[in-house]
Amino acid sequence: MDFLRPASWEEALAAKAEHPTAVPIAGGTDVMVEINFDHRRPEYLLDLNRIGELREWEVGADTVRLGASVPYTDIMENLRAELPGLALASHTVASPQIRNRGGVGGNLGTASPAGDAHPALLAADCEVEAESVRGSRLIPIDEFYTGVKRNALAPDELIRAVHIKKADGPQQYSKVGTRNAMVIAVCAFGIALHPETRTVRTGIGSAAPTPIRAKAAEEFLNAALEEGGFWDSKKIITPSVAKQFAELASGAANPIDDVRGTANYRRHAVGIMARRTLGWTWESYRGAGRSTEGVA
Repeated sequence: MDFLRPASWEEALAAKAEHPTAVPIAGGTDVMVEINFDHRRPEYLLDLNRIGELREWEVGADTVRLGASVPYTDIMENLRAELPGLALASHTVASPQIRNRGGVGGNLGTASPAGDAHPALLAADCEVEAESVRGSRLIPIDEFYTGVKRNALAPDELIRAVHIKKADGPQQYSKVGTRNAMVIAVCAFGIALHPETRTVRTGIGSAAPTPIRAKAAEEFLNAALEEGGFWDSKKIITPSVAKQFAELASGAANPIDDVRGTANYRRHAVGIMARRTLGWTWESYRGAGRSTEGVA
């Protein structure tokens, strides 16, 4: 195994072009586990740790440009207002040591359906900035996941950053694991209210071959909120609406049985998390001082 250590982004792109099978490593929290357990033995490792710009972020008017290697700890500490869903998801990542090393770029590159960042990214909406010596492009998150641990990157492309829409409403994230920390998700659910467009987006993790959105649930809820005048009145969402949203979210899941949980349990848990996170986000939207009676 050869170890490539570019000193700049341009050198990294050149190395990836010369060695398309090279596996990028930054935090190493996924790659090193696979190597240590001999599940993977790449011919080349492409070390990106000398490229400082990958650990930087920029807050714009509408989006946050998040460098691929920005640690989860920095997201939690510095971007909670702009990216609340992703900050909540970051809290659930492994241990403090892993959160100090791992970043969203690694989650996207690995494209595991159990990656903690995926539901929050899907719910918030974002684009992945991919680049090669041929040029750069932005890949919508809805088009990024192409199969089990597969993504839309070309062999010579690297992830440079993620452009995530700044929150214009409440966001939430929920994760089920076999214990409270240092655990791979049994399943996870993210939700984001977008009052400016009067829409709701969701993300489901570890309950399908790829991270997915519960699109039928979103369409139902968007119609129910609009037709019922909920966005303007901020009244309590009726239990029947919440129940139908949860059932549709559960129906979007396409899970498997594995050592962490059964398919039936995952479907059930997704529905529970959908109902709860909808309740939490809607109560935040309604505002402090209002009745706390709502979706249970």
